[in-house]
Amino acid sequence: MNVDIRPAGAGDSEALARIYNHYIRDSIITFEEVEVPPAEMGERVAAIGRLSFPWIVAGSEGTIVGYAYAGKWRERSAYRFAVESTVYLDPAYTGRGIGTQLYRELLTRLRSTSVHTVLGGIALPNSASVALHEKLGFTKVAHLEDVGFKLGRWIDVAYWQLVL
Repeated sequence: MNVDIRPAGAGDSEALARIYNHYIRDSIITFEEVEVPPAEMGERVAAIGRLSFPWIVAGSEGTIVGYAYAGKWRERSAYRFAVESTVYLDPAYTGRGIGTQLYRELLTRLRSTSVHTVLGGIALPNSASVALHEKLGFTKVAHLEDVGFKLGRWIDVAYWQLVL
């Protein structure tokens, strides 16, 4: 499925919150447990923009169906060339190649910056996200056991890395 990909804007906050809040409520994919209001999503988009990192959205027939962005990996200055990537899709649009399109575009935009390393953190199990990262050339570099507790269970997190 082809989608239009563009930078996220101020008017996208409601759609971004709608997509993300599904994962907060119904999955272990994010460790946030309280839904994020649209205004806060707008603040998050603006904060990523102030860092000069990309936040992009995928649209289909006027509806935002997914988004991707990169943010700081860690706060210390020596980490300034490393980012953590994030991709979320409306659950009705998974399995159609949109995540791959979004991630490829995010990586293309990151290659035009000073970013050297992209890290993707994945709450496990999540075979679709693992497959996406590995398809795009990421390599598993770490596995942390029982670092999150959500929906009544302990959750592992693993990290995949791509050097640009």
